[in-house]
Amino acid sequence: MLFAAAEVAPFAKVGGLADVAGSLPQALVALGHRVSAALPLYGSVDRAKWGIGVGEPLTVPLGGRAVALTVRPVERDGVRFLFFDEPTLLGRPKVYGEPDDVRRFALFCLAVSEYAIAHDPDVIHAHDWHTALVPELLKQRYAERSPETATVLTIHNLAYQGVTKERVLNLLGLPEDRLLIEKKRFGKQINPMARGIAFADVVSTVSERYAQEILTPEFGEGLETLLEERRGDLYGIVNGIDTKVFDPDRDPNIVAHYSAQDPSGKALCKEALAEEFALVADAKTPLFGIVGRLVEQKGVDLIAAVLPQLARAGAQVIVLGTGDPVYEQRLKDLAVKFDDAIGVRIGFDAALAQRIYAGSDLFLMPSRFEPCGLGQLISLRYGTVPVVHAVGGLADTVRDADAHPKEGNGFVFESYKPAAFLDACARAMKAFRDPDRWRALVQRGMREDHSWTTSASEYVELYATALANRNKAEGAA
Repeated sequence: MLFAAAEVAPFAKVGGLADVAGSLPQALVALGHRVSAALPLYGSVDRAKWGIGVGEPLTVPLGGRAVALTVRPVERDGVRFLFFDEPTLLGRPKVYGEPDDVRRFALFCLAVSEYAIAHDPDVIHAHDWHTALVPELLKQRYAERSPETATVLTIHNLAYQGVTKERVLNLLGLPEDRLLIEKKRFGKQINPMARGIAFADVVSTVSERYAQEILTPEFGEGLETLLEERRGDLYGIVNGIDTKVFDPDRDPNIVAHYSAQDPSGKALCKEALAEEFALVADAKTPLFGIVGRLVEQKGVDLIAAVLPQLARAGAQVIVLGTGDPVYEQRLKDLAVKFDDAIGVRIGFDAALAQRIYAGSDLFLMPSRFEPCGLGQLISLRYGTVPVVHAVGGLADTVRDADAHPKEGNGFVFESYKPAAFLDACARAMKAFRDPDRWRALVQRGMREDHSWTTSASEYVELYATALANRNKAEGAA
């Protein structure tokens, strides 16, 4: 099978998509499958570090002109990673944020489709809007040449759809006909995500709860009608994490190693983290950690609202992230006002993120919506108890410890309001101050299996469904 994604860890990473596109293929290989993963060769990718060398030439027709690429393979952890090298559009340093991103990823979709025609994978697994035009290309432009290749589109975040005025369909040699939903909602614009949903043999999201939520106007981002039409082909599979990378017993980024069997090293990690942020280390003071984008989707408005009250209640809070400049400044101002309780670092540092997961007692994820979320899974792995809003993958993976005393692994609030969030934090701090209860809660979370093993098996079943759908459609045709 062939994966196609705009970002793949560890080569190019902006968010959680990269973690999934980098680690799921490894889990599938472990189950005995042959997997390749395609991504653009950005200028920021270190060719020498990853051993990216020679490759095979590939020429694709984009908007009436021939574009020359080179597909450069690298074998790693049993997966064949394919770097699509084209200096003008794909070779920019940034993964996202260029004014012609839609054109860049249209070229990538076309190149992946041409490569697939030549190599005939059973399944192409496209991820998010950046590769969502691949299913349409295979069913429209290459219909006669790819009858046996099935397509899966995974929606990692429906809020990002790639809507554009550019004549992308013309560039790709596709009919200019627009979907009904495009005519109704986007005027003369096209929507790559919507087209992927319409043409893929199977559509999936990264949690069961999110698969249901996006059928509603509240979470459907304007595509709920189209998704309802594909409901019979819509599935939710919760993400896993790479348990080799996220392992407190081996993590090279933390000062002391520990495990569920012997969690004693976590206290040293907490002490070191507090000192790194110029806070007074205190085993009896609950330390909350936050790692993520500082945007409203991630609940940064709730975080900014409750931080003063947490500080006044005797807690410490450490924040690492970047995002909305208004909230960045607000958090920095709070760190100055409560310099003995709040530490803020604007930016992203992967090693520091690991230290926050390891050194915090609690992890805050009050997301307004969350397709899956990896932070709560990583925090559980590190014995850091999550406090989350009951949406998407957060609701699927975190069970409230007060509502479920024997099975709970975190604290959950239902209403997206500061008072509800603060109440969940207060309940968590109360549990923290009960040593026996807290020890059991921490160890319960650490013993859970959030690896890719189960989810990868579910994806294998999903690919079989996609192939069956494809064959059914071919038979009907």
